Amino acid sequence: MVQTDVLVIGAGAAGLMCAATAGYRGKSVTVVDMGKKPGRKILISGGGRCNFTNENTRPENYLSQNPHFVKSALSRYSAQDFIELVDRHGLAYHHKTLGQLFCDDSAQDIVDILMTECDWAGVNIALRSEVLSVTNLSKGSEESAQGYQVVTSGETYHCKSLVIASGGLTMPKLGATPIGYKIAEQFGLNVLPTMAALVPFTLHDHDKQRFDGLSGISLPTIVTADDGTQFRENILFTHRGLSGPAILQISSFWRAGQAVTIDLLPDSPIADLIKEWRQTSPQKSLKNLLTTVLPKRLVEAMFNNKELTDKVISQLSNEEVTYLQQYLHHWQIKPNGTEGYRTAEVTLGGVDTDELSSKTFEAKNAKGLFFIGEVIDVTGWLGGYNFQFAWSSGVACGQAV
Repeated sequence: MVQTDVLVIGAGAAGLMCAATAGYRGKSVTVVDMGKKPGRKILISGGGRCNFTNENTRPENYLSQNPHFVKSALSRYSAQDFIELVDRHGLAYHHKTLGQLFCDDSAQDIVDILMTECDWAGVNIALRSEVLSVTNLSKGSEESAQGYQVVTSGETYHCKSLVIASGGLTMPKLGATPIGYKIAEQFGLNVLPTMAALVPFTLHDHDKQRFDGLSGISLPTIVTADDGTQFRENILFTHRGLSGPAILQISSFWRAGQAVTIDLLPDSPIADLIKEWRQTSPQKSLKNLLTTVLPKRLVEAMFNNKELTDKVISQLSNEEVTYLQQYLHHWQIKPNGTEGYRTAEVTLGGVDTDELSSKTFEAKNAKGLFFIGEVIDVTGWLGGYNFQFAWSSGVACGQAV
């Protein structure tokens, strides 16, 4: 049996950050992961360039049944703290819109930084290690046997602190499993229902036919969920349905059977445009003029599907202008569903935060057992927020184990 102060299950963003933090405090730390290499989800994130944090990170950027839970960890290890870490390692990165930071070269650079930190902190990492069982040794045992026994496919470990950083259910091809939720339930913790989030929508057959031929079209919009939540970003038509940043964002707030409302012309009220066109181009057709402000293929589909009727601008009635306003600024679509965990970026739901300390991430009713990162009921917006929570929860836990 291998003795270690801290055993971390999961060599992802949160697990590696926690391991390095604990190692620097003089703890003996082992990380186990069933994958062939560490940080697999980091490597494919951000199109392979890893959107590793967001400078504008605030508690309001997270969904959780307890919206206050994230405040402590985010305040103690901020986006700026992680930026200082990557700066010390000489990472080349660039800023994108809305506070997003990406690697200039490759997401591998972030994994390399984490592995270097773990190396410097004396962390032992055991890959290709599947967790077979977890046992609490503390109950009814002598003091010397307290802690947890974890049996893996390669070794048996005894640890004082056990950290579950196993992630959610997203991207099963990368080895995602429900093990974190199973361990939580084994020790009596409540696990909230999970669903795929930050994920593209699929469409009903009749809508697929309506939008046939629009794949690849992207345009700026404001997308609104049933509960009033709004995101101002691009949408993208795909072969299967709708994607793009605005759709991924709103998917976290969408529930089956609900519609989403899309403003297709967020910066150009159609009533103002028509007023202007009546002055400048009174004899031009509505269809031709709409192609000056919207993608041509999209406009053609609207007319081909008889959702709009072509007319000379000067002949449009007030009722027709009102209809156009409703149609273009409140365009409604009812998704059939989402593409699911296969393409989702994160998992919504998970280990109930009411079961955990927001300061240490230790389970309130299971001493020495900790849960961090995506496995718990904290889901960030698209744009580096989920990575920042991984870093913040990893550091908070690493300082407590």
